[in-house]
Amino acid sequence: MPTLAIVEGVSIRLYAQEHPPPHFHAVFAEHRAQIEIASLRLMKGGLPQSKLSAVISWAEPRRAALRRAWDAISAKRRPEKIT
Repeated sequence: MPTLAIVEGVSIRLYAQEHPPPHFHAVFAEHRAQIEIASLRLMKGGLPQSKLSAVISWAEPRRAALRRAWDAISAKRRPEKIT
């Protein structure tokens, strides 16, 4: 489960053997969220609203990098960190 970035204390992660659609996991304390990369729609779980907003704002200009990371994980390669 590579951590790609930390956004305001929220870990942005991808997991091997994931299911479509391409998505990432956002983990903050006991909160867990799955966010679709293409639409940045919350698929499952949740985060405090301020953290969710920060993650979405961070992810918006990084969709291509997140998709490359998803493709790397799907091909069993280690993705690069995203800044």
